[in-house]
Amino acid sequence: MTIIACADLRKPPPSEGSDPKPWRDGRLPVMRRSLVLAVVLAALALLAAGFAGASPSHVLKATTVKTAKVKGLGTVLVNSKGFVLYVFAPDKHSKVTCKGNCATVWPPLRVSGKETAGGSAKASLLGADKNPSGGKVVTYAHWPLYTYIADTKPGQASGQDTKLNGGYWYVISPSGKVIKTKP
Repeated sequence: MTIIACADLRKPPPSEGSDPKPWRDGRLPVMRRSLVLAVVLAALALLAAGFAGASPSHVLKATTVKTAKVKGLGTVLVNSKGFVLYVFAPDKHSKVTCKGNCATVWPPLRVSGKETAGGSAKASLLGADKNPSGGKVVTYAHWPLYTYIADTKPGQASGQDTKLNGGYWYVISPSGKVIKTKP
């Protein structure tokens, strides 16, 4: 018969249990340091998500979709502030599929009232789709429209032909054609 001895895991080893405050020398135990680090990282993530909501695509009562020339891509759709608008290939020309973390990086162009066309954008191609997180998202030729948080200035298309968040992102022309070329 073999007897296997097991340590009592509820009691700390003698070297740790002798001092009720093992971090007196200024060093936190590894578990506590990890917990503090996790809390700080979670707070930073929440802060970043809050700032992402302040992107160029906030909810507007009336949203204007207009056009602008972008180097290497031609004339594409932009929002009222001149930020390039993108379509997400997994939306499959029908409904919003970018939600959660995806929508933090690619904020949808939201509207609570009327969509209007400017420049060479066609009013007949404008519409709205239900947003899974609430409200409505502007569509163009049935494609939900998004901005990209990495675009920091009007006319910048750094998200073009990029595979992120489960699919490819492309700009769209005033005719409703998806442009798949790299700038």
